[in-house]
Amino acid sequence: MKKQAPTTHPSAAQARREHERLGAEIAAHDQRYYGEDAPSVSDAEYDSLRRRYEELEAAFPELVTSESLTRKVGVAPSEKFAKVRHKAPMLSLGNIFSDDEVLEFVARVRRFLGLAEEAPLAITAEPKIDGLSCSLRYEGGALVQAATRGDGFEGEDVTANVRTIDEIPHALRDDPPEIFEVRGEVYMAHADFAALNARQAAASKPLFANPRNAAAGSLRQLDPAITAQRPLHFFAYAWGEASALPADTQMGMVSAFKRFGFPVNPLTILCHSAEDLLSHYRRIEALRATLGYDIDGVVYKVDSLALQQRLGFVSRSPRWATAHKFPAEKATTVLRDIEIQVGRTGALTPVARLDPVTVGGVVVANATLHNEDEIARKDIRIGDTVTVQRAGDVIPQILGPILEKRPNGAQPYAFPQTCPVCGSAALREIDAKTGTADVVRRCTGRLVCPAQAIEGLKHFASRNALDIEGLGDKQIELFFREGLIRTPADIFTLEARDRASLKKLKDREGYGETSARNLFSAIDASRKPPLNRFVFALGIRHVGETNARRLARHFGSFEALRAVAREALEGSEARAEINNIEGLGEVVAEAVGDFFAEPHNETVLDALLEHVTPQPMEEIASSSPVAGKTVVFTGSLERMTRDEAKATAERLGAKVAASVSKKTDLVIAGPGAGSKLAKAVELGIETISEEDWLKLTGQA
Repeated sequence: MKKQAPTTHPSAAQARREHERLGAEIAAHDQRYYGEDAPSVSDAEYDSLRRRYEELEAAFPELVTSESLTRKVGVAPSEKFAKVRHKAPMLSLGNIFSDDEVLEFVARVRRFLGLAEEAPLAITAEPKIDGLSCSLRYEGGALVQAATRGDGFEGEDVTANVRTIDEIPHALRDDPPEIFEVRGEVYMAHADFAALNARQAAASKPLFANPRNAAAGSLRQLDPAITAQRPLHFFAYAWGEASALPADTQMGMVSAFKRFGFPVNPLTILCHSAEDLLSHYRRIEALRATLGYDIDGVVYKVDSLALQQRLGFVSRSPRWATAHKFPAEKATTVLRDIEIQVGRTGALTPVARLDPVTVGGVVVANATLHNEDEIARKDIRIGDTVTVQRAGDVIPQILGPILEKRPNGAQPYAFPQTCPVCGSAALREIDAKTGTADVVRRCTGRLVCPAQAIEGLKHFASRNALDIEGLGDKQIELFFREGLIRTPADIFTLEARDRASLKKLKDREGYGETSARNLFSAIDASRKPPLNRFVFALGIRHVGETNARRLARHFGSFEALRAVAREALEGSEARAEINNIEGLGEVVAEAVGDFFAEPHNETVLDALLEHVTPQPMEEIASSSPVAGKTVVFTGSLERMTRDEAKATAERLGAKVAASVSKKTDLVIAGPGAGSKLAKAVELGIETISEEDWLKLTGQA
């Protein structure tokens, strides 16, 4: 079954711009959900954004390079906690929403593995708990560390807090592996949540929005004594690093968790067909209101760990698992106003301000309206009574107006033609080839618009970029307003200018001797960032964290990247080199070339590099004979599918390229190999068969 095509059919240029806008919006929502425990959109709206993103990628495969949706997990850990580097990444799950998508998930697994329709395939099904992911590390059977998911690679150390949760054992039973990381969900039961909010109200303290927020806020307390007063629970369902595995199936691992002393969800079962999965999904959905804790769907996982290993991952999520989400809940309210926010790329984003309404027990008051075409298509007007929906968080998706309740005189919304921040013209770019307008209206005052400059500085200093502790959004806004920081280079001259100034930072409101010293120390600590973080911090369009890592891994140094990018004109060999990096493509190659072709950007970079020295990206050590090599697969593969071959190569540390060039190290050629094989022969590149590849990589 083919993936569903987009509900609308934009041109390639329109799709690219919509893809970029959605990516930025999703990243902002991730920060609020994972990093601040204060989601700003409902699950339903967030899922809607991601589904549209995936639809665009299905119709325009070159867009798969952008990573906010398909490559990124969570956000960086809070500066309040010590950081924990996960030995094995804590990745997220992809979402599906319909019966057809369940059938497609099973079919896709079979296609990847080359399994015939009649071949047995066992898949587990378990409730998707709506809580906070946590990883528990045991050594010699004793709990030694607990960490949140964070950005999937680095989380927050919450060991002291986790020790207060009664359901999490301090010591494991029944002879566990020497090193064993158990992963699961910390959550709060409905009854406990109601009692907690009653205590909050009695003490005149703010109420929690929902059990998920209450659980996350409780686990991330700086004082473990506060966590100890909160009734938290835990379900174990996954694992990270392990010196040995106690079972070879998912269900076997769940049984082992129970033997070791962990609570596991009793509704986890083993299924043998898509029909079995759907049947269990409907059973759990019917039981949902009686469970006593929040769930927002059912998770399906291929049972065999050997097959899980073969299936591998697609950046942010495993191929062998997915989450089947429940439908959203709905309510009606009045749209009181539409405000315009300006992002770092100049995009004007409309935000709806609503009369507060309770949907599924949660009060919501705001919603993102995406763009002016969306407002016009739904004919949403200020004063309208609108239908909203949510699926577990705070802010809804607006489905549309209730026309019979529209007030007399309500006018169609007139989207601003000028930037509300700087007054510059706000235009929709016109595709030269098709003559169609971009879906996003952008401020043209790139160098004079404070909103764009401020958002760019926030991005530069953010946790996943240069990670400058103490230089958060409010500080950047203050420093920009007072003229202390206008460009990234200004950050690194702040201390020197402060010493020469009569008005010291330590004497400003909100600062003191210690906080000023800590900020300057944090700035100094960021002067030698990993190359991938530095590239990401620059804010190049279409270059998120994953693409920044790809560029850093390929070029090795910023000097090498810059030299090629400066020459990356359309049709050039330099453009082709960037385009040929696996996972990037023409859209990213064009964006990188455009960034370095802009004289203003080069001036900013020259000033910045006087203070910052990017370091080679830390690579995961690998003893594989293909680690670091650039490989190309061509022709038919008989022992594995093409997707599986690429996934295995990347897991072994190789770089998989889309075409053969002078920088290719190895070509794996199967029957029917054509132009790529001829090119390899012409360039004298080593070429081997699929069988030789399997022997070389220890798979034969």
